[in-house]
Amino acid sequence: MDTTNEHVRCLIIGSGPAGYTAAIYASRANLAPVLYEGIQPGGQLTTTTEVENFPGYPEGVTGPQLMEDLKKQAQRFGTDVRMGIATAADLSASPYKVTIDGSKVVEAETVIISTGATAKYLGLPDEAKYAGMGVSACATCDGFFYRKKNVAVVGGGDTACEEAIYLAGLAKQVYLIVRKSYLRASKVMQERVFKTPNIKVLFEHNTIGLFGENGVEGAHLVKRKGEPDEEKVDIAIDGFFLAIGHKPNSDIFKPWLETDEVGYIKTIDGTPCTKVPGVFAAGDVADPHYRQAITAAASGCKAAIEAERYLSNQ
Repeated sequence: MDTTNEHVRCLIIGSGPAGYTAAIYASRANLAPVLYEGIQPGGQLTTTTEVENFPGYPEGVTGPQLMEDLKKQAQRFGTDVRMGIATAADLSASPYKVTIDGSKVVEAETVIISTGATAKYLGLPDEAKYAGMGVSACATCDGFFYRKKNVAVVGGGDTACEEAIYLAGLAKQVYLIVRKSYLRASKVMQERVFKTPNIKVLFEHNTIGLFGENGVEGAHLVKRKGEPDEEKVDIAIDGFFLAIGHKPNSDIFKPWLETDEVGYIKTIDGTPCTKVPGVFAAGDVADPHYRQAITAAASGCKAAIEAERYLSNQ
């Protein structure tokens, strides 16, 4: 077991837009950052095909290409990018200790946590089969590709209603697939959904599968599952959007940092600063609201600037 302690000035955990942008700023500030890529190198964007809303790419860019570009830019300024997953953390005293892959301990004067969040899926094999071919967990990212088409949104909370309303402005028909007989969303959001003519709410429906030749063409649903009047229903759709929540990858930091009830790391007044001095949170792990590549990148920039200020004040 490699338990060598290594001492670094700035440790960045995660390799999405937040982690890499933090690395670009930190390395240009001579903090010699070390970045661990984590469980999904490149982050959530590596599962998206076309990114059309990142400024500076008028023709669009693929998610993997965008992340490769960010990585090269970070490395150009001297970021030490490594494979490895943070498996434990001790933020009780500076230097902070982070365990990588269960064995190596890195001691860091500053830590930027940019571990992201993971979209929750229903767990159907078809979701993986049609990933990037009609299955999406982000309406604001992918809705544009479904103009004048039929789509379905799964979920019954505020996010699901918000995504359904957003998609209704683009798509021909939106089905909102709700497991329960009611919406969990706030009254305001419910009213908006019911007022939108091209949203059809399918209460007490469960998705059991998707079908289609070269992408999603429809969904197999079950209405009133387990009841005497249970029936199978098929709907024709081109896009299947999941809006059943995200899980922030914050578990190992929870003993030391404040998180909300879902697990998003709480930061101080719109900054990336956490309640532990020298520890910063950037990107989706601390953002329940926007979860966009550009907002993650911006918060990575802020985190690196704060880390640099913190170190120069020491």
